[in-house]
Amino acid sequence: MDKVKLGLKENWLQFTILVIVNAFVGGMVGLERTIFPKFAEVEFGVASKTAILSFIIAFGITKAITNYFTGKLANRFGRKNLLLLGWLFAIPIPFVLIYASSWNWVVFANILLGINQGLTWSSTVVMKIDLVGEKDRGLAMGINEFAGYFAVGIVAFLTGFIAQKYGVTPYPFYLGIGISIIGFLLSLFFVKDTRAFVAKEQETTATEKLDHVFLETSFKNKNLSAITQAGLVNNLNDGMIWGLLPILLLSLNYNSKNIGIIAAVYPAVWGIGQLFTGKMADLYSKKKMLFWGMLLQGIAIMFIPYFTSFYSLIFIAIILGLGTALVYPTFLSAIADATSPRQRAESIGVFRLWRDLGYAIGAIISGIIADLFGISYAISFIGGITILSAIIIKFRMESD
Repeated sequence: MDKVKLGLKENWLQFTILVIVNAFVGGMVGLERTIFPKFAEVEFGVASKTAILSFIIAFGITKAITNYFTGKLANRFGRKNLLLLGWLFAIPIPFVLIYASSWNWVVFANILLGINQGLTWSSTVVMKIDLVGEKDRGLAMGINEFAGYFAVGIVAFLTGFIAQKYGVTPYPFYLGIGISIIGFLLSLFFVKDTRAFVAKEQETTATEKLDHVFLETSFKNKNLSAITQAGLVNNLNDGMIWGLLPILLLSLNYNSKNIGIIAAVYPAVWGIGQLFTGKMADLYSKKKMLFWGMLLQGIAIMFIPYFTSFYSLIFIAIILGLGTALVYPTFLSAIADATSPRQRAESIGVFRLWRDLGYAIGAIISGIIADLFGISYAISFIGGITILSAIIIKFRMESD
């Protein structure tokens, strides 16, 4: 135990390896960010907004449930073992998408993707928090989420570019074959488990244990529940952006390349921004960062239906990305601060359960409203919910 030292500098090599691994984790999601609405319509004749968004619903529900069990089982089975298991679920995904004979196979691929993301992303998050200790927790989360979401943006751009040049299938999905195999091999040969670091931190922590991790994180504890609802709403609006923004842009006659650029700017700014906002979460009020981040997101989303030129949408995507960058590493850092080291993985798992259910809830709500009233109404409604979430943070979360 004496050889175990907490800190970013002390564990920089293992931390860097986990950052690289998480970039490959994010790349798996980037495969779908740009081309899926066109893929659905061209390959399978699926035109209903609700039906198209069924792949996000499947992804969100599966990832949410997997997040919970990853957090709950992390201490028992080890972070690395769950990470490797997650990559095994990733390897079939591009092949299923390439050879899919019906939309049901695409939905199945997204169930696999949800399991993959829940196991791999949750594991890398918890392992980085284990390594760095309390002082650099926000910075660690900023770097982790930067790697993941910048990779989402890069792969989203690449798939849009490849689809424009070679068609929506199979060539864009070839990227996924390389990503999944390299991610598995990196994790197998270079990642080390971090349970010993949890025991080390537990020796000096003053944070009290929660009586019931699920109930406290979800509803009872003011700080934890306020953070959790904002996490749910954040991914609720991200699910809407993922599903409806490409459909809106297609209706405005944007080509695959330009859709790819717009779709990539938001996660790229979100990713890069977290290099700075993560460290800010170590230095400034987490409550204020969460409030302003959710408010910025809500305002940006409300503008989307009314400013539809290419450069207007690029600007909106930048504002949306900045708002999300303010909250994303702050969520995880704030949850970690409020829980004891031995309960941290489970509490983060509960938070990520609710947060990623937001994908499914956002896809269902926005899909139904878009089918009944039009895409503009769906986008505006989600923007309003996001602003309401900021108000809940303002009045429910205690000052820090």
